[in-house]
Amino acid sequence: MGNCIICGTSADGPICEVHQEDVVFEFTGNQPSQLTPGRFYLGSVDGYADFGVFVNIGHVTGLLHRSKLDRRLESLDWEVGDEVCVQVNNVRDNGDIDLNWSIRQSPDDFRGRLVQTPEGDELPEKDDEDEPQAEPDPEPDADADADTDDEPTAGEPGTTGGADEQSGGNPSDAELAELATDSDAAEAAAEAADIERVEIDSLEDRVGEMVRLEGTLASVRQTSGPTVFELRDETGIVDCAAFIEAGVRAYPDVDVDDVVRLDGEVQLRRGEIQVETESLVALDDEAQSTVETRIDDALEDRASPEPFEPIADDPEIAAVVDDAEAAATEIRRAVIESRPIVVRHDATADGYVAGAAIERAVLPLVEAEHGTADAVYHYFDRRPLEDGVYDMNDATKDVTRMLSDRDRHGETLPLFVFAAAGSTAASTDGLELLDIYDAPRVVLDGRSADEAVAERVDSLVTVEDRTASTVAATLAAAVNGDVRDDVRHLPAVSYWADAPAVYDELAVEAGVDAKAAKQLRESIALEAYYQSYEDKRELIIDLLFEKRTGLAAQVSEQFGTKLDAELDTAVPNLDERTVDGVSVAVLDTDAYTHRYDFPPTRLLLDELSRRLDSAAVIGVGTDELHVRTNGQLDLGAVVAQLESAAPDAGIADPGAREPKIEFLVGERDVVIEVAVEAVGAAIATPSA
Repeated sequence: MGNCIICGTSADGPICEVHQEDVVFEFTGNQPSQLTPGRFYLGSVDGYADFGVFVNIGHVTGLLHRSKLDRRLESLDWEVGDEVCVQVNNVRDNGDIDLNWSIRQSPDDFRGRLVQTPEGDELPEKDDEDEPQAEPDPEPDADADADTDDEPTAGEPGTTGGADEQSGGNPSDAELAELATDSDAAEAAAEAADIERVEIDSLEDRVGEMVRLEGTLASVRQTSGPTVFELRDETGIVDCAAFIEAGVRAYPDVDVDDVVRLDGEVQLRRGEIQVETESLVALDDEAQSTVETRIDDALEDRASPEPFEPIADDPEIAAVVDDAEAAATEIRRAVIESRPIVVRHDATADGYVAGAAIERAVLPLVEAEHGTADAVYHYFDRRPLEDGVYDMNDATKDVTRMLSDRDRHGETLPLFVFAAAGSTAASTDGLELLDIYDAPRVVLDGRSADEAVAERVDSLVTVEDRTASTVAATLAAAVNGDVRDDVRHLPAVSYWADAPAVYDELAVEAGVDAKAAKQLRESIALEAYYQSYEDKRELIIDLLFEKRTGLAAQVSEQFGTKLDAELDTAVPNLDERTVDGVSVAVLDTDAYTHRYDFPPTRLLLDELSRRLDSAAVIGVGTDELHVRTNGQLDLGAVVAQLESAAPDAGIADPGAREPKIEFLVGERDVVIEVAVEAVGAAIATPSA
């Protein structure tokens, strides 16, 4: 118990509940949750944004939104590092701090001053504050002198205010800028202080401490305020902000992949760990070799997945466990090396489910490795592909983007993972372009890869007679064993028919019966069609993993309505033919489909093939022909016969995932007639 410094009544500390807002507090904690809403705090300006001002309160940072100001944001005369007084309005569950404007902008305007520590409220030490705190009416002149002479200023050690890329502000510690411009002095000071080297994964327990880190620079980003170095050691990665002048590159002699020693203070910025850099030097010779060896040894151990079993007892999958482990090592290493991962997948239900399985495994690893809220968007991207083919158009876009990110932001070239895509010869040119730039490539699929593809990838996991999602779910379990239960229902979702019983049983164990699996499959297929080049990450998560009530059922109903409407148009207009006793159904997809609405031609032909008794279904567009059959089809023989019968038709096999032939529109009628005969004959005599 104590007495209130304002009214003298008994209180649990130096201030009673009635007078909480009559004093200003210095905050010495390091967690947003330790702040008390309603209290006024001393802070320092961290930086400006379009929507307000970021203010450092001790080792945490809050936002004073422009709507809380008593004037226009543009008219504020605050400079970065200025001492200000703000009121804490709210501390959110995610650590964000909402601040209110204070009309009292000097400690002199308050009736007292206290220190709030994690253990409780205290009176300031007299050595630090000449003002007698128990007196409600201090002398203004004496106050001003005391504040000027004895208060820690922005230039004194221990008051470093950080800045990060999100705020665009600058450190509030003026001495930090001086140290950044005089590296020799900074190095000497750091050596003299004999700072302990620590590992990055221990920084959460060292907020407010000076530390030494050794590692390699994963990236360098220049913001409108500080330079942000992303430093990686054997345990993790952390952002380190260094300031010399707003928008000016600090430590220009160091760059990405350099081995460095960095000294700085650990700060908590909007719930994320960041180090305020006071010294940064590049290491060489023995010191460099020691750090590299330490990191490489740890990297090898961390990248290798734990021994794992496939998610189901499936001989086909068991045969590729070693391939899955090799691919998992590539993916895990990319996460640890801060190498972005780009998943390219077919824009179908199987492609989306396969891509989502890899995403489910990788995102927690990225979040744990980087510890920042936006890392899962910065280091992982999922980009659907049309027809499951990685052509030069797609590769050119990817290469242009990755080179721009490398040159502008210092990013490492990404690892490309192809799921239900990239396994056919049609993707060879695109893969070759990635190979020129040494961008690593992994392909996984439910079909054998063409020989030309196998020669151009770093890791290959393919299985015949299984969906790509089945392979991807197995790979996901190898990458991150914690998501094994999350992905066990995905194989059953990906099969339109004849799913292996073991995967149906596994889905039921996960709470997904046959009806639910069908609804999920149809929902994903519908969503895959719309905005086909977008990953729709959150929506796919809601469907496959969160199982949001009613979502799959509602979207699946739309799928059925649209598909039935298309079938009602297509089926009456099928041209049924018989070739050598083989029934062939031909559909003019130009004339008898809604070309710019769901379902796409590929999905419609798949459904017709499942529903009809015909041995083959041929869909003919303006200048392309698609074939669906449950029997054996030698597409090469069909192409050869077409080339012989229609030499001027420009016949070409583009190497698509499903049998497809391209031709010149002027020879369309001839191509249709010859193709029907050739397909029927090929099915009737498969050995021919």
